[in-house]
Amino acid sequence: MGLFEQQQTPMETDAAIGVFDSGIGGLSVLRHIHAALPREHLLYFADSGFAPYGDKPEDVVAARTMAVAAFLMQFRIKALVVACNTATAATIKALREIYPALPLIGVEPGLKPAAALTATRTVGVLATEGTLASAKFKLLREQIAAATDVRFLAQPCIGLADQVELGELRSARTAALIRRYIEPLLEQGADTLVLGCTHYPFVQPLIEDVLGRISTWPVTIVDTGEPVTRQLVRLLEQQNLRKTGETGAVVSAFTTGSETALARAFSTLLNLKPKITGIKAPA
Repeated sequence: MGLFEQQQTPMETDAAIGVFDSGIGGLSVLRHIHAALPREHLLYFADSGFAPYGDKPEDVVAARTMAVAAFLMQFRIKALVVACNTATAATIKALREIYPALPLIGVEPGLKPAAALTATRTVGVLATEGTLASAKFKLLREQIAAATDVRFLAQPCIGLADQVELGELRSARTAALIRRYIEPLLEQGADTLVLGCTHYPFVQPLIEDVLGRISTWPVTIVDTGEPVTRQLVRLLEQQNLRKTGETGAVVSAFTTGSETALARAFSTLLNLKPKITGIKAPA
């Protein structure tokens, strides 16, 4: 049976929700999902052995994302959250064409909410090179800039996702990277910062510390984890797929990287201890 045929099989409310990222960054989305849908079974895939995605060609990221999606479909998931901005930009359209019946949610930088929040009409967008170079992001920026007359300053944050993967959420090196990327945005008048990578919410406290030292005005930070979760809930309810039983949720995970590192991230960042299975590559 092919993957397309598999996904056409009627989905069950007790099936898991798949959540995928290049590494641990997607846990920043998964924590919102778990809080909003505590009864749902969650299946997380961390492609840490192939991370980061942000500095890889779009076609390479697209092929990898398609392989991960196909792997997760083997488990009859009832929804898929692509909790990676770079993967969403490269592949979300193709995924929706292949799996048209599957509730499928991607993430993208929160430009629209940021445009509604800025007083200086200048917004800084912190993201990976891959996200900022994608046609999807460029079109989104053009559309919202034209509609709102807000200026969006794109800032590639090379190495920042790597620091999160290493667990260096408060280190001096991470703080130095953040300052290097934020200072030029403040100098151009940005009063709102968009976290355009799902890894970045885990260093938001450090970003706020750095802003407290270098900014002379209040700066608002926009994260997209909550709106992604609201969209997931809406789609599940629309298709009558929301789990209503009293049985507890099961959280499990796969990783192409270190099982120990992912277990530590789950424990430290989400206070969860899922069953984690290491694999060499999605197949």
